Amino acid sequence: MAEAPGDLLPGPRILLGPGPTMADPRVLRAMATPLLGQFDPEFTAVMNEVMELLRVVFQTQNERAFPVPGTGRAGLEAAMVSLLEPGDRVVVGECGRFGLLMIEIAERCGATVVPVRAEWGHVLEPGAIAKALEGGRTRMVAVVHGETSTGVLQPLEEIARLARAHEALLMADSVVTLGGSEVATDRWGLDVAVAGTQKCLSCPSGLAPITFNARAGTVLEKRASRIQSNYLDLLQLQRYWSPARYNHHTAPTSMVFGLREALRACVVEGLEARFERHRLHGAALRAGLGALGLRLFGSLPEALRLPFITPVMVPEGVDEFRVRQRLIQEFGVEIGAAFGPLQGKIWRIGTMGYSARLQNVLLCLAALETVLRGEGVQSSAGAGVAAARAHYTRAGALGRDVADSLGAPGIGSH
Repeated sequence: MAEAPGDLLPGPRILLGPGPTMADPRVLRAMATPLLGQFDPEFTAVMNEVMELLRVVFQTQNERAFPVPGTGRAGLEAAMVSLLEPGDRVVVGECGRFGLLMIEIAERCGATVVPVRAEWGHVLEPGAIAKALEGGRTRMVAVVHGETSTGVLQPLEEIARLARAHEALLMADSVVTLGGSEVATDRWGLDVAVAGTQKCLSCPSGLAPITFNARAGTVLEKRASRIQSNYLDLLQLQRYWSPARYNHHTAPTSMVFGLREALRACVVEGLEARFERHRLHGAALRAGLGALGLRLFGSLPEALRLPFITPVMVPEGVDEFRVRQRLIQEFGVEIGAAFGPLQGKIWRIGTMGYSARLQNVLLCLAALETVLRGEGVQSSAGAGVAAARAHYTRAGALGRDVADSLGAPGIGSH
């Protein structure tokens, strides 16, 4: 290397894809806090606060609630590699990209996987899960709560009841939903719930919050074979996040600080208020997209759609990549592409966490209108922004008085 690279100064971005989302400034500030040793009493006090805050956000009384070091996928792998043994039967619901991921992880654990499939853009039917459970003794049912590849929100309570009736554990992938919509771990009867930090929690990627109940704990303690992963061993991780402070790994201290602040922000805002904020901005975005003549992917009712991931059909004849490219280059706005059979057919627009703000929604709509006009898609000028503003007005979120003068008075005023 002839000389060192220059300062790291990425261009400003409005992150409106399916993740990562924009980090809450409070989280970034917390992550700039000076480091502490992993067993410093001040840091272990922070660890205890993180566990207590996770119980609030997961809506659980579980003793075990802590972050796995790694992305959301690390949390899913930790749960499966720790709870499954070779030959265990696992029923996995698949109606999108992340159901396919759980099938692969379970197979890599040596499990016998029974997929229950639904068309992408549809929910899994409890009857199909019940039929699969009747096929043999099952260790686990694994279901994606929020399928970001399609925008589907999967009801879990009836599936949890079926799993328990067959003495199987239910694991829910709530990577995208935690902090943005209800994850009622105890009330729904979830045995294991796994999340991620980079979605609705508005923290950088790098930790995977997990909680599991005593039923799952018993399976862990009674397994006959050694857990195949050391790093993702929940038995060791739970001891690390306990008064024993078992020396399993060196915690990513700054990430733990960031997660603490992200969870604290959820509690300060209030869970229901936070869920309502996500519903508000997602609905405003969809109103604006409709006014631009764009169609949503799928035909599910609102209650079965993720309020903060909006899958939009790419208009016929439009170069979907060129649209995303221009949005970034000209407006600094990032939206998401699609996976598998939907690749090139839909965009995924996220309004999650700190990104779920009126200004971002209006900017996205204005930018989309401009870029799509260049692709030959015609709409009334300003229609998308006007429709979103109308939605905000009806919801009482627009037109609030600004008491400050915004700098109008000054020299030369009379």
